[in-house]
Amino acid sequence: MAALLLGAVLLVAQPQLVPSRPAELGQQELLRKAGTLQDDVRDGAAPNGSAQQLPQTIIIGVRKGGTRALLEMLSLHPDVAAAENEVHFFDWEEHYGHGLGWYLSQMPFSWPHQLTVEKTPAYFTSPKVPERVHSMNPSIRLLLILRDPSERVLSDYTQVFYNHMQKRKPYPSIEEFLVRDGRLNVDYKALNRSLYHVHMQNWLRFFPLRHIHIVDGDRLIRDPFPEIQKVERFLKLSPQINASNFYFNKTKGFYCLRDSGRDRCLHESKGRAHPQVDPKLLNKLHEYFHEPNKKFFELVGRTFDWH
Repeated sequence: MAALLLGAVLLVAQPQLVPSRPAELGQQELLRKAGTLQDDVRDGAAPNGSAQQLPQTIIIGVRKGGTRALLEMLSLHPDVAAAENEVHFFDWEEHYGHGLGWYLSQMPFSWPHQLTVEKTPAYFTSPKVPERVHSMNPSIRLLLILRDPSERVLSDYTQVFYNHMQKRKPYPSIEEFLVRDGRLNVDYKALNRSLYHVHMQNWLRFFPLRHIHIVDGDRLIRDPFPEIQKVERFLKLSPQINASNFYFNKTKGFYCLRDSGRDRCLHESKGRAHPQVDPKLLNKLHEYFHEPNKKFFELVGRTFDWH
């Protein structure tokens, strides 16, 4: 009896382990899912106390919406650690088959107080991705940057066109992609990527709208600071990015970044001139997106200044 009483006293006297940050507990649970317990991820920690963490935020898209600009601007914040490359974990079967341990190995080293961010623009339009991301972390915060759907189509074409030009390969004109038998070619993949309401519906099956912050890509280009302030608030980051971190480069025609006295601009591949498109065809493009845009506005409860 005495032994039982002693055991009860010891049980009550044991200190309860209360996590100081819920996010840390979440990381441990995610690592268990990956089958990577503490002893198995020694290569994920550094002697200085930094470690690789699964992302607490993902920029999910959209392609040619301004994802690189958003990531570079967000990286100005000292509490953000960003993966340098597009990881394509959730949308490429080969990568996804490697498991969360592999995904973790692609992340930057960061301090416990920092937010790890990765961006892969193809996530937004990939049907399998929302469920896979939710399976990893249902409370993750998602960033989605969108721009005028018609402009996004032109940027999409422009990128592929220049990729072919660099390889000295011929590439059809944009009219050959947009028009088929005298009508708008609705099978053109670039058009599908701009049907934002279709892809957003898929994400909202797994995540509440409050977990997805939509960045206005057109406004980010024209006046980046207010948009980044909204992102800081959404991610619950302290306001560290200032208007002085941005300056307009007249030569390039867009905003560049200034960080600790060092100036840097996006790669020359960003901000390329779009091809000239017949105004009538451009109007057809605007008309095509009119109803899909209205559906998207209703879905997210806000409007955007798109054609």
